[in-house]
Formats: sequence, C-alpha cells, structure tokens
Amino acid sequence: MPDILVLYYSVGGSVRRMAEFIAEGVERVDGATARLRTVPRVGTVTEKIEPPVPATGAPFCELQDLEACAGLALGSPTRFGNMAAPLKHFLDTTGALWLRGALSGKPATVFTSTASLHGGQETTLLSMMLPLLHHGMLIVGLPYTLPEINATRTGGTPYGASHFAGTADDQPVSDAERSLCVSQGKRLAEVALKLEK
Repeated sequence: MPDILVLYYSVGGSVRRMAEFIAEGVERVDGATARLRTVPRVGTVTEKIEPPVPATGAPFCELQDLEACAGLALGSPTRFGNMAAPLKHFLDTTGALWLRGALSGKPATVFTSTASLHGGQETTLLSMMLPLLHHGMLIVGLPYTLPEINATRTGGTPYGASHFAGTADDQPVSDAERSLCVSQGKRLAEVALKLEK
C-alpha cells in the first residue's frame, strides 16, 4: 500500500492543521495511507539536542521515511518568503538520498501558512519545490479546475495549498483552505498510485 509522507514544520499549529487535512485527503484514496512526520527546531545554540521523539504531535522524520514513501507533501510556515530553517536544515541532510536517486520519479506537493495575506505564500512554496526538483521529484500542484482556487478570499494557490493565519496566528483554516488541502492530499495519492503501476 503506497505510503504518502506528510512532512511539515509548525510553530503556531496552522501548518500542522493543514498537514492533517492533507493526510485526510490522502486517506480518502483507496489503497493509500498517510504518514505524518515533523522536524525538530533548530537554533543558534548548537549544543541543545532535541529528544528523539517529540513530547506531542507527529514523530520526527528520518531519512528512511523519505526513502520509503511513494509520495511527499512538504509544509512549512513562511520565513521572509522562504521555508523555515528547521525544514531546510532537514532537507540539507538528504544528500545521500540524492546521490542514490532515491526520490527521483516520486510525486511531491507543497503547502504553507503565512501571518499576512501577502507574506510570501507563493515564494515559500517555490522555495520548497527547489530541493524536491533537485531530487528529481515530480511536482503536483492544484489545478484551476478546483473552484476554491478562484473563490478563496484567504489562502490558496496553484503551487499548493496556503493559509492566512493572521499576525497573531489566530485565524483558523478556512473552509476553502481546508478543501484545497484535502484536494491536494487526494491528488498526490492518486498520482502516486498511478506511478506505482
């Protein structure tokens, strides 16, 4: 059964919530399962080591999670129009997988949450695509055939699902944003199943 890895980094909880909706979409596809994983925080103090298993939420991702997956959904909050450092730090450790072409030909999709509506949603999504393209992954976006792409007044782009969290991170995921996340998870799983044949 194809295992779709939903890998994310979240601080305020919005990206985690989006990851859960994407996993829900994956699970709606017969024959596909979602595996939620996260990454630990990084900081300027390099001596501090996170425990191997977080106290709450999804377990930390390991390289074998990436290698074993049939597809990848990658999510991050926006940091100055870019993915957050903890997610980039984890991706920077995937050189051995790149050398072996372990992710080449697998489908991948990206999602993000921002504090402001114009806070770099699309550039963050593009920044997450770059290492995936270097790995030879096949990018799966959101088509304009989804009515929410044109109707949403919050987040949502053809590059991937997005969410407007507000400067206080107090805006819940809207109905349109949730629908786009579920659709994105379904689409990724469907593509992964087709590629498995």
